[in-house]
Amino acid sequence: MTTADPDSTSAGPAVTVTEIDEPTAAGADIELIGLDAMQLGAVPFRARRVTVRLEGAAVVFHSTNLRVRTRTSVAGTMIAYVAFGPHATGTVNGLAVRPGLVLAVEPGAEARFVVDAGWESVTCLISPQELSDHLTARRREGEIRLPRGVEILQVNEERARTLFDWGKRLVETAARQPALFNERRRERLAARVELLETLLATLGGAVDHEPAAGERTRQAQSLIVKNAEDHALSRVGDDVYVSDLCRAAGVSERTLEHAFKETMGLAPVAYLIRLRLHRVRRALLAASQGSTTVSAVALDWGFWHFGDFSRAYKECFGELPSDTLRREPPAPGAKQ
Repeated sequence: MTTADPDSTSAGPAVTVTEIDEPTAAGADIELIGLDAMQLGAVPFRARRVTVRLEGAAVVFHSTNLRVRTRTSVAGTMIAYVAFGPHATGTVNGLAVRPGLVLAVEPGAEARFVVDAGWESVTCLISPQELSDHLTARRREGEIRLPRGVEILQVNEERARTLFDWGKRLVETAARQPALFNERRRERLAARVELLETLLATLGGAVDHEPAAGERTRQAQSLIVKNAEDHALSRVGDDVYVSDLCRAAGVSERTLEHAFKETMGLAPVAYLIRLRLHRVRRALLAASQGSTTVSAVALDWGFWHFGDFSRAYKECFGELPSDTLRREPPAPGAKQ
């Protein structure tokens, strides 16, 4: 039996383990990160998130079994540094993830991920003031600067791997023994010290990653997709044509088509249909019994041919939209 420290807190659990089988709910129940997820494959979706809160800092682990697109932002006032698993493949804002890269994100900034099955990442969140104070005390202000927007840093490969390995060990220990952190403030503070020291060691000597010509092309393609997606989502219920997307992104149809296929593996129309299907599913899952109908929600998102809509929905999610609407809403704290 674990004996709680006298100075332990009861403001909520330090450790949260969430098994996710619903992409439209991937961003629920976490106050640290804003997350909008969409599966890009049709097999059952499985993802895992483990969050360990460390007295003003935090470590968040993500993994997924399926190719997924996410738009992820840092909530609140903390900055984030993301280290990637050794076998993780995917892109961030169009740039391919590889050893020696660490993502640095300021509060409120959004990163666009397209990740493949087997993805693993560790996100370290810390107060910018605390990090700045430690750098000042160590006279390292000029060595490490705080991120502006979303920055991709080139660091020593071994140090990047060490940061990921440390974070994964922490969350695995926390998932097995949550009371170790839930009930013991001293353990949380000790882990916070380790987080800071490991992070500072990783960032020493970090430089901005200079993309090659091919990487700049993929980054531009990712931005084209973002602009087209933003336009489509701003016109909910309206007819949106490829010509509208071309105007919104400022590119030709051929360039638009190539950008979507290179970035998402789907043609623009197919991608936006999948995006709208996810929005329909989110609305159906959130609806209370008798408050709406499948056809009403489908029409809200521009689906008027209900037979085609139902077939596409079942192909994507493995069930009919009417089955989704009949589901009981998950109880608070479920799957944690």
